[in-house]
Amino acid sequence: MRGRRYDTVSAVFKISENVLPRSGPARVMALATLVNTVGSGMFMTLSALFFTRVVGLSVSQVGFGLAIAGILGLVGGVPIGHLADRYGPRGTYVTMLVVQAAAMAAYLEVHSFWGFVLVEALGQLAQGGSSSAKGPIIRWLGGDAPAQFRAYLRAVTNVGIALGALAAGYAVQLDTPFAYRTMVGIDAASFLLTALIVVRISALPVVAAPAGTHTWIALRDRPYATVTALNGVMSVQFAVLTLGLPLWVAGHTHAPRWTIAAAMLINTILVALLQVRAGRGVDNPALAGRAFRRGGLVFVASSALFAYAADTSTPWFAATVLLIGAAVHTVGELWHQAGSFELAYGLAADHAQGQYQGVFGLGAGLSNAIGPVVMALCLAGGQLGWLALGLGLAATGLAMPAVTRWAAANRPHAPITAKLATAEA
Repeated sequence: MRGRRYDTVSAVFKISENVLPRSGPARVMALATLVNTVGSGMFMTLSALFFTRVVGLSVSQVGFGLAIAGILGLVGGVPIGHLADRYGPRGTYVTMLVVQAAAMAAYLEVHSFWGFVLVEALGQLAQGGSSSAKGPIIRWLGGDAPAQFRAYLRAVTNVGIALGALAAGYAVQLDTPFAYRTMVGIDAASFLLTALIVVRISALPVVAAPAGTHTWIALRDRPYATVTALNGVMSVQFAVLTLGLPLWVAGHTHAPRWTIAAAMLINTILVALLQVRAGRGVDNPALAGRAFRRGGLVFVASSALFAYAADTSTPWFAATVLLIGAAVHTVGELWHQAGSFELAYGLAADHAQGQYQGVFGLGAGLSNAIGPVVMALCLAGGQLGWLALGLGLAATGLAMPAVTRWAAANRPHAPITAKLATAEA
């Protein structure tokens, strides 16, 4: 299956081999990811304006509704992942994409708060299920290196979101209901196009569960749950550049406001170029734990730079310090993600990849829930708050190697001791 070439895809989508797999179903999956994330980048950029200017909600209603829908969306990942394990991940993933398309299109008819919550909850539920169903596809297409393939997809994701954000900028500039509705409609269509692309991948085999295996094995796997929780705590770092740094720049430094956009641009470019490289060699749980440790220590350095920027009254110097801090933070992010990709797949049972990815996704839900609160406390603490944040992330990273060893040694399924022994040798 991997030897099959998709000439049409190759002709349409030519990006550096540092970003894409060379050919075959893996490249088709990368193209599907690009199309999907271009649409997501559009919606992420203009969603707040769409909900307030077109739907007619207040800012507080949008925030409260997103929180409610986010909590409801968390419940779908594990059961939908289980369905993907039992009935095939490709069909389940395609179904979730269609549901996401329907939810996005339904936004065009939403005119009330509870209608917004209902549609957003449906979309969040399908998004969680989509991630869980996609997990087994990545596992099989990635072969012996699913984490490496996942790194490819993350690089493509950053490219797609950046392209989508640029496209949405045109609608934001026009600032008309028609422009916003058009972008939402295009995003809905992007889900359907993604589904059509995914169908080109041959149906993947369903792995039978070993005799005597508990149906909900992932939910009963306490070591894996501990790894998931630590990854959720470390994932608070994603809120630094998207939430913490913009507020810090605007309210606590003399840096020009363009520093915010420049920091995000640096992050996007570095992830697109270096995520694959950062993941090379992180091919077993022991090395993944060490990658977490390195990432945590780097976050201390970036937090210190962000804190120091408040001490200078020279705008260009403050901007320079903050942008260096953003680059350093991105290095920590690259290692964190390299480690999390390997742990998500390397500790999971082959017959329950979807279910395990659903559990691992709960860590992202934890991060989304506590991230804004942590950032608020960080900013309230000023420079000491930034140092406390960095030390907290470092402590999380330092704890991960020991937790990873415990998890690898206590698998409720076929152990991965061969990989672990190789790494420790």
